[in-house]
Amino acid sequence: MNTIRLLSTRRFAASAASVLSPAPKALASTVRFQSVVPTASSQNALPAAAVQAELNSLGSVDHGYDDDRIDRAAEPEKRAFTYFMLGGARFLYASTARVLVTKAVSQMCISADALALAQAEFDVSKVPEGTTINVKWRGKPIFIRKRTADEIDDMAQVSIAQLRDPEIDTDRQPYPEWSVIIAICTHLGCVPIADAGEFAGGFFCPCHGSHYDVSGRIRKGPAPLNMEVPPFKFTDDTTILIG
Repeated sequence: MNTIRLLSTRRFAASAASVLSPAPKALASTVRFQSVVPTASSQNALPAAAVQAELNSLGSVDHGYDDDRIDRAAEPEKRAFTYFMLGGARFLYASTARVLVTKAVSQMCISADALALAQAEFDVSKVPEGTTINVKWRGKPIFIRKRTADEIDDMAQVSIAQLRDPEIDTDRQPYPEWSVIIAICTHLGCVPIADAGEFAGGFFCPCHGSHYDVSGRIRKGPAPLNMEVPPFKFTDDTTILIG
């Protein structure tokens, strides 16, 4: 019985030894691998010349910036001339642009003679009541009439319903004693006659028979609209500024 127990114990030990035997081999291989792989200290120990030579052999270093620098040009004394030419060309471009802009702006501005004709002053101190004078503004004929008291009352009594081109007299003529009108018929552009027609103190166009009242409103005839009123104001008691 003891013999049988001894044999079984030996067999168990042998099987256990066969199972545990690969561990030392794996440990040995790990040790050998670590000995082959270089450490960080060994890599840092490489000389700088060797590292630079390795990089140059791979072709990863670009020296184009250093090779093509301006200060390494074959003739560096020409740089001043080049800079001078570039600066001069830019100055010419800027001067030309300034001249062109100045001319364009000056062409859009009103000339001095046009500004002189833009406004005109007229002395009406010697115009008697019930009289119309003819003046010119911007090449257009202008009627300036000093109304009578009866003409002022007649214009105030005119019904808007009777007018072809409805306009209130006070809206057209801000100064009750005066009528200022562009003397051009709205039919075909003729110049009417002052103090004529079927309306007292009014205007008459003999070309096609258009009658206007003293305010310049169309009352009879083919003209479709009232005569225009220019912008005007009194600068003093006797001076009218038109424009």
